[in-house]
Amino acid sequence: MKSKITTLGLILWIVSLLIVVGCKKQTEPSPIPTESNAAVSQTEQTTCPVMGGAINKDIFVEYQGKKVYFCCPACIDEFNKEPEKYLPKLPQFKK
Repeated sequence: MKSKITTLGLILWIVSLLIVVGCKKQTEPSPIPTESNAAVSQTEQTTCPVMGGAINKDIFVEYQGKKVYFCCPACIDEFNKEPEKYLPKLPQFKK
């Protein structure tokens, strides 16, 4: 009887230990931003200036010697109507 209680206590202790270890929050350290990474993220276009969605790198026009990317071909037509309207939204045209 005493050995059953000891065995049961040992099993309970092991299960408790596994639960505590399994619930430990695991996080990865975030990468340290460098100046080159920050510069790229500030000048790289990631959103469509017309609709605001994610860009498709295959859909673009060149404007003032720089590529302007869009989410769909219809946005190119809108951009071409009033390009100056969308320039403030484009990081490649910010000074």
